[in-house]
Amino acid sequence: MTRLLVIGGGLAGCEAAWQAARCAADVELYEMRPLRSGPAHHTAKLAELVCSNSFRGAALENAVGLLKEELARIDSLIVRCARDSAVPAGGALAVDRERFSTAVQTRIEAEPRITVIREELRTIPLDRPVIVACGPLPSDEFLRALDAVLRQDDDAGGRDRRLHYYDAASPIVAADSIDESQMYRKSRYDKGDGEDYLNVPLDRATYAQLLHDLRTLERHPAKEFETPRYFEGCLPIEEMADRGDDVLRFGPLKPVGLRDPRTGEAPYAVVQLRKENVDASAYNLVGFQTRLTWPAQREAFAKLPGLQNAEWLRLGVMHRNTFVDSPRLLDERLKLRGTQALYFAGQITGAEGYVEAAACGAMTGIHAARAARGLPPVTFPRHSAFGAIVAHLQNRQTHDFQPSNVTWGSFDGAQGDKAGGKREQRRRMAERALAAVEAFAAETLFAPVR
Repeated sequence: MTRLLVIGGGLAGCEAAWQAARCAADVELYEMRPLRSGPAHHTAKLAELVCSNSFRGAALENAVGLLKEELARIDSLIVRCARDSAVPAGGALAVDRERFSTAVQTRIEAEPRITVIREELRTIPLDRPVIVACGPLPSDEFLRALDAVLRQDDDAGGRDRRLHYYDAASPIVAADSIDESQMYRKSRYDKGDGEDYLNVPLDRATYAQLLHDLRTLERHPAKEFETPRYFEGCLPIEEMADRGDDVLRFGPLKPVGLRDPRTGEAPYAVVQLRKENVDASAYNLVGFQTRLTWPAQREAFAKLPGLQNAEWLRLGVMHRNTFVDSPRLLDERLKLRGTQALYFAGQITGAEGYVEAAACGAMTGIHAARAARGLPPVTFPRHSAFGAIVAHLQNRQTHDFQPSNVTWGSFDGAQGDKAGGKREQRRRMAERALAAVEAFAAETLFAPVR
């Protein structure tokens, strides 16, 4: 049997390797770190989380919450490790970064069908099943190899095959440098344990000062030849400030569901701090992804109540993310059209988010493993969150393809029966999706290996 090759040891690559191994395929997983590191990485561990530590909402009525549960039903390595390393985060699933990546790496290295190779691939083999899960920040050498492969496809209609957008990460602050006397503990609407977040209340004047700083302090400029395009689901906070005085108050700084227990009233705006690890020794500023320069960040954020003496463990950073024009390049199994078995997984496809990356990895791992074993192809249930991701990546109606998180709008039947209201409709859709995924797994994944 042909060995499967996975390029990249991030969430998509690790999940792909894991699922392929469970499908009885032998896997070579290539990761360039520690020999070479990307601009957003800080460690050499597999599945390092380079931006937020949040896997977002956990409820089944939330599309990403359903996607996590669908992944769990097929024994996802990423979801299992995330749940095992969870930290309190209200209605969201957030993790201790160190514990999470350690758990993923430990399980990957213990799987006998997976061989981890610590070197950088600068070519893309086409003579065996390959999954490109390099993430959105591959090296220039690998990008040249990627371009050479993509140029072999003639279905792009004159459009660029490799696209880009800008992404950013939020600052992280040491817990022992925070003045909690100026904050209060509370989760929005008391979800989770009810006190999972530290909340910084802002009055009108403090909020106005923050807006002024975000709009006027120095930012890292884009290079002259690059157009600063952003992912709408993760805009830099200064970009949101530029769009209007109240954008932040109705976005990441909204006070709804966060009444200050000391006054019984909701502040004008609220900055939330979320735990970075189980020990609660570090917090990140929720929604504060930024391209402000580091001196500008220190100046602006030190004016927030309780952060006057903050020790910044990591300041916000900005990086350029690469993705391919998936609707015109990839088929419904995320295989490059015109190739025998070259698959793409994770953010390189335009599937934005940790959970979405893992889902792409799971699907391509299964598809590629079946190709390696000479088995017929399978199709993930269309009316599931898996299917919704594929639907977005196959949407050829949009000329300007852009990355997206999983959304209910991409689900099969999303515009159907609306009896009982939106929440009830989504609950029914989730139940149908989980039943379909369980049936798919029983027939395709958990059947005896022949």
